[in-house]
This record gives sequence, C-alpha cells and structure tokens, in this order.
Amino acid sequence: MVLRVPYYDIAPEGLKIMMEMEKYTKTTAIDRKLRELIKIRASQINGCAFCLNMHSEDARKMGETEQRIYCVSAWEDCEFYTEEEKVALELTEHITLIPTKRVPEELYQRVRKHFDEKQYVDLVLIINQINSWNRISISMGNMATEK
Repeated sequence: MVLRVPYYDIAPEGLKIMMEMEKYTKTTAIDRKLRELIKIRASQINGCAFCLNMHSEDARKMGETEQRIYCVSAWEDCEFYTEEEKVALELTEHITLIPTKRVPEELYQRVRKHFDEKQYVDLVLIINQINSWNRISISMGNMATEK
C-alpha cells in the first residue's frame, strides 16, 4: 500500500491520541459486535473501502454473520437486527450525515430507551471516532487490499 503521506511517522502524537480514543471505545459497555456494525455502516456512508474491509473482517472474527454484515446498509428492512441495534445504526447515520440529518429529539429519546446516558455518550464517541478514521484514511490514500 502506497500512502500519500506516511502520517503515522509525520504526526505520531496526533495518531497516538486517535489510538487512545480507540482503546477507550473498546472499554465501553457497547456490545463489541454492535461497535463493528456501527463502524461498517459509517464507513459505507463515507465510502471508506479501507475501513469497510478492516471492520468487516474484525466483525467476522468476533462471530458476526455474513448476512448481518452484508445487510447493514439496509438495516431498516431486516428482521435480524434488534431494536437496540437498529436505533444505534440510525444514530450512526444521523451523526455521520449531521449537516442534513442532525440528531432530532425524537431519535435521542428512542436511543435512550435502550441506552443510558453514559452509553449514549459512548455511542456518540464511537460514531465520531470511525468518522474521523474514515476521513483520515480517505485523505491519506489508504486502499483496501486483498489478503
């Protein structure tokens, strides 16, 4: 893989902060498979092939099914996602597309039926983290590669 800029070498302190946030998100009470579905959905919206490839692989390693990975872009029309997962994926879409979608009070209230205040904050941080990674990855020219 040829990067536009060796960003880990050029800005190690900045990337260290990103990695610390990544470590934090893994300590939250948010289900680890749901975290990966969130990362996949945001990466689909943002068109980040590198992150889509990585997080689909991570989800598989955690035991997520191919069906659920493939269908996450159409989660609303699937019966095999829980209501909790669906509201988290909807929140993911709204935050990822915040200039046009925002996070309406009605959505916040539905999220809160399934997640407490701390979990809500953690969901927002997880969603923002993957959006940041998507933007870094795309800007730096990361490409998905075959293994």
